[in-house]
Amino acid sequence: AANGKPVIIRTMDIGGDKPIDYLALPHENNPFLGYRAVRIYPQFLALFHTQLTAILRASVHGKAKIMIPMIQSIEEIRWVKQQLEIVKQQLTAQNIAFDADLQLGIMVEIPSVAFIVDLFCKEVDFFSIGSNDMTQYLLAVDRDNASVSKLYNSLAPAFLRLLKQVVTTAHTHGKWVGLCGELGADSKVLPLLVGAGLDEISMSAPKIAATKAQLTEINFADSQTLFAEACECATIEEVEALLEQRHAQAQVKPILVQQCVFKAADFANKEEVIQALVGNLGIQGRTDEVYKLEEDVWAREAVFSTGLGHGFAIPHTKSDHIRHSSISIAHLDKPIDWMSDSGEVDFVIMLTLNKDQGDQHMRIFAGLARKLIHESFRDSLRQAESPEAIIAIITEQIGL
Repeated sequence: AANGKPVIIRTMDIGGDKPIDYLALPHENNPFLGYRAVRIYPQFLALFHTQLTAILRASVHGKAKIMIPMIQSIEEIRWVKQQLEIVKQQLTAQNIAFDADLQLGIMVEIPSVAFIVDLFCKEVDFFSIGSNDMTQYLLAVDRDNASVSKLYNSLAPAFLRLLKQVVTTAHTHGKWVGLCGELGADSKVLPLLVGAGLDEISMSAPKIAATKAQLTEINFADSQTLFAEACECATIEEVEALLEQRHAQAQVKPILVQQCVFKAADFANKEEVIQALVGNLGIQGRTDEVYKLEEDVWAREAVFSTGLGHGFAIPHTKSDHIRHSSISIAHLDKPIDWMSDSGEVDFVIMLTLNKDQGDQHMRIFAGLARKLIHESFRDSLRQAESPEAIIAIITEQIGL
């Protein structure tokens, strides 16, 4: 399914906040600092060998890589490499093919590793910084402990300097560095991570499309300057203020663009229309909270239907969850039931405006409602042959 792209498979990362009942691991007062991940491999050696065997066998069908979690010392990674060689020898003896050049990497989660990255570069092919665990170990904060969780923050200057240390040293030795954890999915932090020189950022699947869209708008040189300034900050508050300033200075996107207009849209019902239009706003980097924004749209629908008659509907909301106020349009290829007294709908104009622009919200909504009374305006929208034509008509008539 990856079609030749690399697939990194992390070996079992059990313990801490990832318990598994069937391994019957002992109860621990502080499991995050205890018996977890690579530390349990010697006890469950057969299971570890089975995982390595499976990854090696799969490696002939694509570009697989192995990543070991919770590595703390050179001794540990050398023991892992010994086990990998044992499994390779077993497969060779059985005439089972595998990729002999399969890459091996480690999670950088324990601060001690950051100080000997140069030594690890002689042992492994790549690194992935686990921002969640690295932050809690570096700051001595249990992120699951409500009493101290307010101290847990990956924007601490100490974490940023550690990030710089790892990336700079690894790159000096020709190794690439990724980052995983919740940090990578934060749109305000993304320019900072780009400026740090990371080669790869991992995140949950729903965040990927919006992050890709945002990356196309980030200037690398500016991000490098931003990261350097952040590393000189004395407090978390100063770093956050720096990011807020950068975020505020980012170019505001136009309210109506071609990427938010759909011609001949094939949607079966009202739910599909709203879900698709809001989801597209996430893809376009206009919202970081797709699900919450969709809830806001539906909250308005629950009060009264937004069907206006004549086949038009204007779902709308003022929301804290839209970063760039937007007009989204769907001209449907066949009418659908809008669940209102106004009849079926084939043309949807959705307004999602930031709460700070409440006056603009009412102006646009009222302007559209007045224009849609006129058959000539409705016909011009339906007859428009392209998204650009629709945008031109609305821009001129509503005075955007």
